[in-house]
Amino acid sequence: MVEKYTSNNGLRIVLEKIPAVRSVTIGIWIKTGSRNETEEINGISHFLEHMFFKGTSKRSPQDIAEAFDAIGGQVNAFTSKEYTCFYAKVIDTHKEHALEILTDMFFNSTFDEEEMEREKKVVLEEIKMYEDTPDDIVHDVLARASFGQHPLGYPILGTEKHLESFTRGSLKQYINDCYTPDNVVVSIAGNVEDSFIRTAEDYFSRFEAKSGKTEIQRPGFLGNNIEKTKDTEQAHLCLGFNGLPVDDENMYSLIIMNNVLGGSMSSRLFQEVREKQGLAYAVFSYHAAFLDSGLLTIYAGTGKDQLPQLKDIIHKTIDDLMRDGLTDKELINSKEQLKGNLMLSLESTSSRMSRNGRNELLLNRHRSLDEMIQEIDDVDHEKIRHIIDSVFQQSPSSALIAPTPA
Repeated sequence: MVEKYTSNNGLRIVLEKIPAVRSVTIGIWIKTGSRNETEEINGISHFLEHMFFKGTSKRSPQDIAEAFDAIGGQVNAFTSKEYTCFYAKVIDTHKEHALEILTDMFFNSTFDEEEMEREKKVVLEEIKMYEDTPDDIVHDVLARASFGQHPLGYPILGTEKHLESFTRGSLKQYINDCYTPDNVVVSIAGNVEDSFIRTAEDYFSRFEAKSGKTEIQRPGFLGNNIEKTKDTEQAHLCLGFNGLPVDDENMYSLIIMNNVLGGSMSSRLFQEVREKQGLAYAVFSYHAAFLDSGLLTIYAGTGKDQLPQLKDIIHKTIDDLMRDGLTDKELINSKEQLKGNLMLSLESTSSRMSRNGRNELLLNRHRSLDEMIQEIDDVDHEKIRHIIDSVFQQSPSSALIAPTPA
């Protein structure tokens, strides 16, 4: 059971007790990401995530690293289009020490200018590494084809040009605008008592409400096509279809349909493209849900000469799905797969912390495992038909990164 507490300043704390384990995972979730940026500061959410590890008023960057290594803990962070998360996983006896370090990073980071210049070089290398991975970057190209100049079309890492423009002042301003108590969730899962909620609240009691929170606008789905050439061995293709927002009642129907389309090894695309035709090593589909929209993506990488055949198979697979829907066997198997994935995820304090933090941040609610299983079981052929008609009713966007012509 997930317990929730809202502090006087608007900060939310969610806690799930798991007495059978000896670990505790603590995450600080902030409802801001690349979607909250303007084009001029694109990448600042991700750069700020890096800078929280670069020293506080009482700890150097090395001190932060050694503090977690000394207790056998793990610490990390990530930035998405709509949220940022800093988290640590430790033995239960070190939970308060881990919380103290995380909050020290959160409140007392100095954003030293020398450290900033050094970290800009690190992030620039991260951007270059990403640019050298066409099977990754093609998904960013698809976002641009799908959402255009809307912030959902921006790359999370930003660009070299924007990265160079960041200053200590711009970081502070972004924190003031977006890092507000009502935008933050502290998620805790593991071997921990209820009283730890009060401990967490004490550490965040200094967090004062501020004004200036950015507003978001719903994107339109553009369905554009973008092609780029690059010195690469394969052609990397992405197709994008207008999906569902994170709180849509048809989400489980979409997840089940996607599993059958390309979300598993037994999926139609995997079996046809890889197993039967041998056209690709990697072929899959997935759905990304945002606050007010979503994107269903199909990806495959193949030799340039095989690209027409690959496209034909993908479109034929979609046409067959639109015409015939799912078989009874596919519907049953996909439901069981989804339920199995849900249950297996409960075995990790990290995954429970992540699920609870994300649910509180984006949905402001928590469903029990029994409720989720019932919603999965309620999906039938009629609901699948509705979601197929909804997702595939318009032409997709597409992104292609292909080898440079000889």
